Amino acid sequence: MIAAEAKPLSEQVIDEIIARHPDKTGDVLSVLEEIQERHPLKYLPEETHDYVARKMGVSRSQILSVVTFYAFFNLKPQGRHTVTVCRGTACHTRGSKPLLDSLKASAGFHQDDEETGSTASFTTPDFGLTIRTVACFGQCALAPVAAIDHDIYGHVSDIKLRKLVAAIDAGERQ
Repeated sequence: MIAAEAKPLSEQVIDEIIARHPDKTGDVLSVLEEIQERHPLKYLPEETHDYVARKMGVSRSQILSVVTFYAFFNLKPQGRHTVTVCRGTACHTRGSKPLLDSLKASAGFHQDDEETGSTASFTTPDFGLTIRTVACFGQCALAPVAAIDHDIYGHVSDIKLRKLVAAIDAGERQ
């Protein structure tokens, strides 16, 4: 069951966001991005797709094509914090898969949990943490690489990643 805070933003908030973007069709991406960022669980619920399409005068299929094309849009609730593990070639050869597996296990996910698409995403039931993968951060010299929220860390070991994750709520990341 999704927490009560996973409800869509109010229509009033969405209307305010849309009002700041006068080019109705050209600003769809910016509007959706801002709505997602303002949602407590950093995602775009289906009801939001319909409302934005109606208010901006675009088709629902156009909204859906935008949110499914760009990997940074989330169609499921996300955790308050996100740990992203690079799965690019350099990171893979330097141990990102065992890092990812260890991180998933410590968060309570099992090896047989479903992975779909080109990126895997797992969110804890309390919405505290989302674990994601990316194809490449472009920081190959620092492999393996992981990001916590918007901060990128290089030469990540299992111990270093565990310490970083443990420090998330304490605000002690270095």
